[in-house]
Amino acid sequence: MKHPQNHVFDMTPADLEAWCGARSMKRFRARQILEWIYQHHEPDPSRWTNLAERDRRYVADELTIHSGRVVSHQLASDDTQKLLVQWNDSPAPGSLPILSHDDPSLQTECVMIPSLGHDTKRKTACISSQIGCPVGCRFCASGLAGLDGNLSTGRIVEQVWRLGRLEGVGRISHVVFMGMGEPLSNFSAVVGAIRRLAAPAPEGLGISARRITLSTVGLPKAIERLADELDLPITLALSLHAPTDEIRRELIPWAEYTTIDELLTACDRWFARTGREITLEYTLMGGLNDEPAHATKLAELAGTLRANVNLIRYNEVEGLPYRRPADRSVNRFQTILRDRGVNCHIRASRGRDIAAACGQLRHEHGNNPA
Repeated sequence: MKHPQNHVFDMTPADLEAWCGARSMKRFRARQILEWIYQHHEPDPSRWTNLAERDRRYVADELTIHSGRVVSHQLASDDTQKLLVQWNDSPAPGSLPILSHDDPSLQTECVMIPSLGHDTKRKTACISSQIGCPVGCRFCASGLAGLDGNLSTGRIVEQVWRLGRLEGVGRISHVVFMGMGEPLSNFSAVVGAIRRLAAPAPEGLGISARRITLSTVGLPKAIERLADELDLPITLALSLHAPTDEIRRELIPWAEYTTIDELLTACDRWFARTGREITLEYTLMGGLNDEPAHATKLAELAGTLRANVNLIRYNEVEGLPYRRPADRSVNRFQTILRDRGVNCHIRASRGRDIAAACGQLRHEHGNNPA
């Protein structure tokens, strides 16, 4: 998959300074451009009043700011907002293509989730790292059509930037890599995006690294590499979803290549190197992994490392056989974990009326084009 040339969100300050210098622009113009993008969220160079007209023309003609376009924007009853973004394969700098049709093989989703509590400033961006997903979890809509490509660093960052520009949203405070794709299989672009998201303005979006979460299905060597290479205190979330290898392999094809013990060992090394507690993500599916015996086994696993558990009620996907668990099963599951000393929370389901689970909107849009 090709990516746009001179995409602003792909460019470091040094890259942009070099670009300015090659066009006989003052190098401090790079900082001004970044200020307009990251601080003022203004994509129209004609409004960048502190740049000369000639410089604004260079920007408009040669830099790419929007490298995708929104083909669907949905607002849920709980104020969650979801975007389906169409990425062009190779846009001309400074312009967007006119497509005769929307191509699901070039689409990703991102979601803005506002706080339900008193913290009205908390706005979480749930973003994608790939188009589709190579893992193919059998309960997830993201991987139903396989992997169509990796997103660049810039296109990952652009999702957060776009969500922050939605009406009434403002500053994004938290970011979770829990959208489409397996972040650790697009390692370099994801690490680059994390650095850009956490960089202080105007060099990035200035989001605290402690408020950035990367969710992975579990690649032990990549987890250890991340601990070695990323000197930022992000949170690592392991998508466990099952307390035994047997059940996990039913749900996650990639589980054939690693065991839960190997994953927990990598997570333990992550904690030893970073001092950051692991989050174990566990999606509850009715009649499959939500029984008391499963909770007891999960408590044993969680007790082997510094971890907390996030319980997630399954969001149904049309055409898949898995079902949402009953509330009593979810509450019973949490009680068993807490009685065994596990720090455990039930994640509130958000945006169910706009297909906010990973890959659902792309899946439904592709099957039922507008």
